[in-house]
Amino acid sequence: MLKTKRSGVIKLFLGRLWLRITGWELKADQPPHGNFLLICAPHTSNWDFGYLLAFMFIRRIEVSWMGKHTLFKKPFGTFMKWLGGIPVDRRKTHGVVDQIADHFQSRENLIIAIAPEGTRRKTDHWKSGFYHIALRAKVPLLLGYLDYVNKIVGTGPIFTPTGNIKYDMDVIRDFYKDFRGAHPEDESDITLREELSRG
Repeated sequence: MLKTKRSGVIKLFLGRLWLRITGWELKADQPPHGNFLLICAPHTSNWDFGYLLAFMFIRRIEVSWMGKHTLFKKPFGTFMKWLGGIPVDRRKTHGVVDQIADHFQSRENLIIAIAPEGTRRKTDHWKSGFYHIALRAKVPLLLGYLDYVNKIVGTGPIFTPTGNIKYDMDVIRDFYKDFRGAHPEDESDITLREELSRG
């Protein structure tokens, strides 16, 4: 127990130190208990991960992430899981959405962080996996953001998708419209492929 408390204090110190050194500010309430997806956007830099870690350390929460199943083979598999990794096998007919939804159904207080852009380069849409996972698992989205202009890492409202893609994405677009990443020219359009295909 002492080791856990000591580890928490060290992480809290490191998170605050990182934000102080970089001149950033945290604007995020303590996440509620329960299962949810933590959206991280915009994602245009490798530095984004450092600010996510600072948020996790300061709020003392454990966040999981999805990774290709091959990353979890020996000798690094145990370490990857310790870091919060959840292996996903894209070869299975039981698709990624269902695999992650199953994790939510079998665990309590599970937070999975996901960057819907899927890449640091500009694309004309967000990957829709996060949206379908939320619907399938019946979990809400916690809208997390990185604002490089004002040097703020934070979280906004918790939003539960309704299944009406346009309505839901309009809500998400409205929330993220004023936040700029490290490289604004690389920010992907906040839309889903399904919206593009419907014209």
